[in-house]
Amino acid sequence: MRLLFIHQNFPGQFKHLAPALAADPANEVVALGDEQAIARCTGLHPRLKLLAYPKPQGASPQTHHYLRGTEAAVRRGQSVVRLLMELKARGFVPDLVVVHPGWGEALFVKDVFPQTRLVLYLEFYYRAFGSDVNFDREYPTSVDDVFRLRIKNTVQLLSMEQADAAISPTHWQAAQFPPLFRERITVMHDGIDTRRVAPGDARITLPDGRVLTRQDPVVTYVSRNLEPYRGFHTFMRAVPAIHAARPDAQVVVIGGDEVSYSRPPPPGETYRERHLNEIAGRFDPARLHFLGRVPYDRYLDVLRVSSAHLYLTYPFVLSWSLIEAMACGCLLVASRTPPVEEVLRDGVNARLVDFFSPDDLARCTLEALDAGKADAHQALRHQARADAVAGYDLASVCLPRLLAFVNGQLARRPD
Repeated sequence: MRLLFIHQNFPGQFKHLAPALAADPANEVVALGDEQAIARCTGLHPRLKLLAYPKPQGASPQTHHYLRGTEAAVRRGQSVVRLLMELKARGFVPDLVVVHPGWGEALFVKDVFPQTRLVLYLEFYYRAFGSDVNFDREYPTSVDDVFRLRIKNTVQLLSMEQADAAISPTHWQAAQFPPLFRERITVMHDGIDTRRVAPGDARITLPDGRVLTRQDPVVTYVSRNLEPYRGFHTFMRAVPAIHAARPDAQVVVIGGDEVSYSRPPPPGETYRERHLNEIAGRFDPARLHFLGRVPYDRYLDVLRVSSAHLYLTYPFVLSWSLIEAMACGCLLVASRTPPVEEVLRDGVNARLVDFFSPDDLARCTLEALDAGKADAHQALRHQARADAVAGYDLASVCLPRLLAFVNGQLARRPD
């Protein structure tokens, strides 16, 4: 079979599925991505053919601000379609295309390959109410933002209209899409390699040379970028109480200073600087460690030495890092928000707290550091690991389901 994967940041969510299909000699698998992403791709299957399209020009500054994202998506879709037409001219007509539609890459696939089965990876559908927008009163949404969001979904809607089927990683994320399309969506997580992502002895060396192990009281927080969408402001406001109550506690933070999802702070400012200034004089700088972005193996070691791992999020896309923390047997203190509640249960495999309450977060974190409750904590850790393996293990659960889904789609292609 001939299969085509498209993702501007390839491999993205296809990092396991595409190589697994390429490993079958009966398949010819091609992947398309932005030239910058393809240049970074290493270690994938040798039979997986990687093709890059040039990074497209962005929207014109003169374009109405509601439409700039749409214009940029159309330009990206044009970059992709030129490569698709080249593939077709060389005789490559895929039986199945799997594509993330968020950046416009799916817009014109069916126009080039009308008989090909088109599957979308649906990550998130934006709503003005009931999910991430208007969730945090500290960062209010204007009426103009609400109108812009409606137009922001245009690209996904145009792509969904053409699609034969779709997958979404969680039930909550799937439920954000319009009811008209939900019957086409199958919920399947990308999967976590729980053999690699597992508890174990570890140590981490901090920037000041100090070495931490599992015997130290270590509070951890991880996010791609340190921003409100992942509760960074609530986390930072809890640090003074944690430091005051536990003079031996070390707080270790992984994440960059850019913005992935939240509204950007004023020019020249980062959310890290903003909240460090807010708590200045009320915490011990020698016990709050910012590691920035780190290699994957070091990130896993941080999870392994964690005494309490804090995960907070708006009602938004569920982070891979949460499932990875579960797989590492972390003692999780997490926000009581809908995507989190799909995988975590208070008092069963984690402790859940009010997203907006630094006091609750600090209190539960301090309880997690209490050596007198070690047995109860160990039960939470074991259950978190067991739930990660049972529901999200790559080899035994997610990849077999994804492969069966792909084969089912291939069986339904036109003769």
